[in-house]
Amino acid sequence: VYSPDYNITFMGLEKLHPFDAGKWGKVINFLKEEKLIGDDLIVQAREATDEDLLVVHTRRYLNKLKWSFVVATITEIPPVLFLPNFLVQRKVLKPLRTQTGGTIMAGKLAVDRGWAINVGGGFHHCSSDKGGGFCAYADITLAIKFLFERVPGVSKATIIDLDAHQGNGHERDFMNDHRVYIMDVYNRYIYPGDGFAKRAIKRKVELEWGTEDTEYLQKVHTHVEGALNELKPDIIVYNAGTDILDGDPLGGLAISPQGIVKRDEVVFKAARSRGIPILMVTSGGYQKRTARIIADSILNLHNLGLIDNQWS
Repeated sequence: VYSPDYNITFMGLEKLHPFDAGKWGKVINFLKEEKLIGDDLIVQAREATDEDLLVVHTRRYLNKLKWSFVVATITEIPPVLFLPNFLVQRKVLKPLRTQTGGTIMAGKLAVDRGWAINVGGGFHHCSSDKGGGFCAYADITLAIKFLFERVPGVSKATIIDLDAHQGNGHERDFMNDHRVYIMDVYNRYIYPGDGFAKRAIKRKVELEWGTEDTEYLQKVHTHVEGALNELKPDIIVYNAGTDILDGDPLGGLAISPQGIVKRDEVVFKAARSRGIPILMVTSGGYQKRTARIIADSILNLHNLGLIDNQWS
């Protein structure tokens, strides 16, 4: 699931944030170069409407996004503060709303087809009434709530959050919701350090600075298996952040590109062996080389038969 509208380009302002705001389009271009996908295999994401967003977000929160300084704080791009809000809506928030719409659509596709990948999304620091950490809309919460409310037979979900940061947004949203099982593996020393939100995590794996492949993959494998054995959900939402990559300025972990590819394989194998639909979102990853790694991982999943056009 993708749309060219995912990419944030605005007079070079996007370069003031460590995030590569064009990474989503680069992933698609790499996959096209490798002949894995043509336009016929891409489901065009549609922008989430206000009505969609209100399934989770408060009206008060959505109104706050009409203030440029609020959006500047959430996206951590200070110059946004000085832009008129109509430009902020069009150039910053519309791409994020389109990625959010993509995650919601991918949830339904995953249930129908067995798997779906939204090349964007994964805004796991945003909850119903608060954004932060580049996350302005709670797409993971939205996708799950849409499935619970509108797709018969989906009543339990597992979130496997493997971004380097704690996923405090969906944790706050699902704090007392027993239908949602949250597993979160993150660097314990970095943003957001949200102690309250940690109470929602059923399987918490806190990593040390500089954790490397062997230890990381062993922990991911053990805990993914454990989580899915403890509860068999109707859908897995997999937050596949690439900010665990060695050298990431914000993640503080030391996983190799091959380690990331292997990690995604572990999660998809666990889902597929149990016949559980899986929705993957790409989340954080702040280096120019992450787009290539995401593309390599998707190619690997395809080569192993873990994603294909037939699986249903």
